[in-house]
Amino acid sequence: MNLTAESDTSADIRLAWDHRFAALGPDFFTELRPTPLPAPHWVGTSAEVATLLGLNEAWMRTDEALQAFAGNLLLTGSRPLASVYSGHQFGVWAGQLGDGRAILLGETTSGWEIQLKGAGRTPYSRMGDGRAVLRSSVREFLCSEAMHGLGIPTSRALCITGSPAHVRREEIETAAVVTRAAPSFVRFGHFEHFAATGQETQLRALADYVIDRFYPQCRSTTLLAGNPYAALLQAVSERTARLMAQWQAVGFCHGVMNTDNMSILGLTIDYGPFQFLDAFVPGHVCNHSDTQGRYAYNRQPNVAYWNLFCLAQALLPLIGDQDTAKEALESYKTVFPTEFLARMRAKLGLYEAGNHPSSEVGGHGVAADVTAGAGAGDTELIDTLLLLLARNAVDYTIFWRRLSVAVGSGDFEPVCDLFADRAGFDQWLLSYSELLALMDKALSADLMLKTNPKFILRNHLGEQAIRAAKLGDFNELQTLQRLLERPFEEHPGHDAYADFPPDWASSIEISCSS
Repeated sequence: MNLTAESDTSADIRLAWDHRFAALGPDFFTELRPTPLPAPHWVGTSAEVATLLGLNEAWMRTDEALQAFAGNLLLTGSRPLASVYSGHQFGVWAGQLGDGRAILLGETTSGWEIQLKGAGRTPYSRMGDGRAVLRSSVREFLCSEAMHGLGIPTSRALCITGSPAHVRREEIETAAVVTRAAPSFVRFGHFEHFAATGQETQLRALADYVIDRFYPQCRSTTLLAGNPYAALLQAVSERTARLMAQWQAVGFCHGVMNTDNMSILGLTIDYGPFQFLDAFVPGHVCNHSDTQGRYAYNRQPNVAYWNLFCLAQALLPLIGDQDTAKEALESYKTVFPTEFLARMRAKLGLYEAGNHPSSEVGGHGVAADVTAGAGAGDTELIDTLLLLLARNAVDYTIFWRRLSVAVGSGDFEPVCDLFADRAGFDQWLLSYSELLALMDKALSADLMLKTNPKFILRNHLGEQAIRAAKLGDFNELQTLQRLLERPFEEHPGHDAYADFPPDWASSIEISCSS
């Protein structure tokens, strides 16, 4: 199939494929074509992701593109497959799982795997229909791009194609397919699968593939007795720790942190019952299916470590020594608190005096100079603040944005108004002001405005976009997408999207079917 758009024949946008994962062999996947989706239509597209993948904007508007990303046509050179993996779900071994509704088209030579989610039944669908609904597809599309806008490692979303085809969940809904991309969709559960089935040859092949493709430094390390598989575990532990620090700092709840939903690259993947906190409630459980509260917001860092322990058990046949595996996990316990403290200091505009933060910090990473100079006083200040936010159920995102503006303007009254315990916050503010006095307030305010977003994907905003999309109106989705792609900017005229959630937002229930 020729991918060159007729309107721009001078630009060759043919995707070139590599298929390095497929080269592992049939023990890792089942080859199959997507199930066609009747009468597809466009719901949303990301021009940024299209460019990232090398897809021409003009071609992305063609019927050929629509049919390809609905699963009705195969892209030339693609090799669609569904991979097998296993995992722990809600802390319980679930055995074999796999891509139950996702089909990997392949890996491009530019290093991106392209996957259709909702493309039909696979051998791993476990009695499911292999479809995704419009509701969940809109949520994943928007959150993938929102997380990227926040600077948090994530899979990306190219487009959504919708269809009038009916899908039954709690009620009858319409089908949709999300085309998503990542350097790899390999999960902790891939390793658990081959370890659990005693397939050590396949386990080693998978580990070697991941090391050679993404962690080549593990081959030359002198740490951990020079064991490359222990080095892999340590590297994944550290990436996961940084990801958890970012989630916690921005107030993101994943909702279903099963080991089969954990990326070996430390990416946020598999957006289902996620939520950004409205009021700061540390024990908030966003997943209506999580009746035990296993994946509450404040439990996420510990759950991530538990999941890494499961990965360590899976890699133990390769590592060979239990103590070495434990040592590889230890870095999580130091990296997570260090990274979390660094991000919270950036949110407060604190940096080492005489070493100003880079103007490039923004939402896309905390510069090293922001992490320096942290002391016990900073930790106490942050802990006290988080306790105040929880006791007063303060809106998390609005607090941080108002504080950012206040540091620049000197007017803290809008921040104080958020607290019922005004005296308690005034006392905290006094301590904060003493630290802030050591900083250049203009630089602190600039750092804070680039660290604390004005716009996040609140549940009610996603719900409004979903309701409009169900009626064939995609304008709300496009507006929200535009704001979330640049969440730190002011976007004049759109303040309503950064306001407090309406009362009805608390009645929205998000489950694993979301």
